[in-house]
Amino acid sequence: MAGILALGVAPAFNARAAATLKLGHLGNEDNTWHKASLRFAEEVARRTGGALEVRVFPNEQLGKETDLIKGIQLGTVDFTITGESLQNWAPAAALLAVPYAVRDLAHMDRVVEGPIGQRIAEDISGRTQLRPLCYFARGPRYLTANRACPTPAELSGLKVRVPNVPLFVRFWEALGAKATPMAFSEVFTSLQNHTIDAQENPLALIKSASFSEVQSTINRTEHVLSWIYLVGGTRKLGRLPADQQAAVMAAAKAAQEYERGLFLEDERNLASELTAKGMTFAEVDKAAYAAKARDAVIAALNADIRPVYEQIIAA
Repeated sequence: MAGILALGVAPAFNARAAATLKLGHLGNEDNTWHKASLRFAEEVARRTGGALEVRVFPNEQLGKETDLIKGIQLGTVDFTITGESLQNWAPAAALLAVPYAVRDLAHMDRVVEGPIGQRIAEDISGRTQLRPLCYFARGPRYLTANRACPTPAELSGLKVRVPNVPLFVRFWEALGAKATPMAFSEVFTSLQNHTIDAQENPLALIKSASFSEVQSTINRTEHVLSWIYLVGGTRKLGRLPADQQAAVMAAAKAAQEYERGLFLEDERNLASELTAKGMTFAEVDKAAYAAKARDAVIAALNADIRPVYEQIIAA
């Protein structure tokens, strides 16, 4: 794949003692990332004739996201699934989740698999010793409220819970809302007692948090469409024989294709389930949202990566 760092070797297996590698991630057993991780493990075993075994640990069993990143750097973990959290080490990783940078899945694929994605992957690999092997799409973020918000004008004074991410805070403030950083665990109660009026998240979290009980409308803002990487440790992968390196890359590609099918099916099912729970989907003028917040988004980005952001927009 052009957009993910390739190892560039061809398989030619020899008999070797089996080695066990560990893949830890944050999702539960129902998460598409977990199912894709299991497919990755199956493919690695098949493509190496059992010489490599990948054991998958969901539910933060091996630690939280930052712990897993550090574990790969230390050699105690071999693979994980991570994304914009890597910006603490590699500034370019912030580009994985910028409001209204990626328009749709086709645009995402062009970005990640082309020169822009290659540059981001190289920045991550060079600065973190984590090598992106493949990528998964993440469900777009939607604004839920108790009314439709077809244009930014309807956001004036609306108290919107946002993650404690400066870029997200500036984005919603630029749209006229009162951005309110808050722990996710507090959101349901805060919506229930009207401490806040609205929140924004992907459909999977809207469903799992039972926001249908306290919010009536899902506004199709789709303001962040992002991706996340399956990564492996650069040093550990580099020590594998050439045929096993090629097998790992091929297994990652197979897992990516498998996850994309699961992702699309999951998004369709979630929309139907939330509608059945009484929520209404409302269309919005996404171009108006994007235009009003654009200057604030650019100002919030590190100056070194602003040119790459512009390239993503133009891709």
